[in-house]
Amino acid sequence: MSTTPKALYRDEGIVLRTQKLGEADRIVTVLTRRTGKVRAVAKGVRRTKSKFGARLEPFSHVDLQLYTGRNLDIVSQAESIRSYGPAIVIDYPAYTAGTAVLETADRLTAEEKEPSLRLFLLVVGALRALSERTHPAGLVLDAFLLRAMSVAGWEPALGDCARCGVEGPHRHFSVPAGGSVCRECRPTGSAMPSPVTIEHMEALLSGDWTTAEASENAQRREGSGLVAALLQWHLERGLRSLPLVDRSDVAPRREADLLREA
Repeated sequence: MSTTPKALYRDEGIVLRTQKLGEADRIVTVLTRRTGKVRAVAKGVRRTKSKFGARLEPFSHVDLQLYTGRNLDIVSQAESIRSYGPAIVIDYPAYTAGTAVLETADRLTAEEKEPSLRLFLLVVGALRALSERTHPAGLVLDAFLLRAMSVAGWEPALGDCARCGVEGPHRHFSVPAGGSVCRECRPTGSAMPSPVTIEHMEALLSGDWTTAEASENAQRREGSGLVAALLQWHLERGLRSLPLVDRSDVAPRREADLLREA
């Protein structure tokens, strides 16, 4: 009986997570540039003599050759483009922020093999910034989360009203409504963040790092709470990694308080 030959393809990607399979194999989840999220089996990578096991770790940017499979694809080659892990894992704020970046990318790509170049580039940019300490880790994470929500179609309203579209700025903010709301549209229990906090979030979303880094801790605390609450509202359940993010300047339970508005 003849069998259909497996298709061979090549792509670059960021390793989001791994899990053990059998005694020597590993399932690798990769967000690729052209193919989208791929789950593939890397055979024998847990053996000490594996040729590319060390290249297939979270935070790694790799060039892969894969065969399509019935359920999972198979990694046949892996070449390292850049490993962000060594520089990230030695810094706790960077590591916890980076872990949240990877989990968010995984959760936002529920459908496998649906290309998302913008999200891929956001992940690469965030990991590069964390590894090079370009900006404070907490700001890098919040900027990534805001932009990732925008890519997913959930960009928060930070100027005009999220419900009626009337021109802002507005004093009220509702997580379930999707951002800033006018007085007439505000739901019961809406928050009233500082206008400077909203400006801070706008700076993170647009990449205005001069303004973002000039923010005070109070605006960073409040902004982080709003960003986390928005993301968890859209995902409908929390990220495991987000509560572990090192935010020594973030007020405790702020995210939970905002989510209770719903």
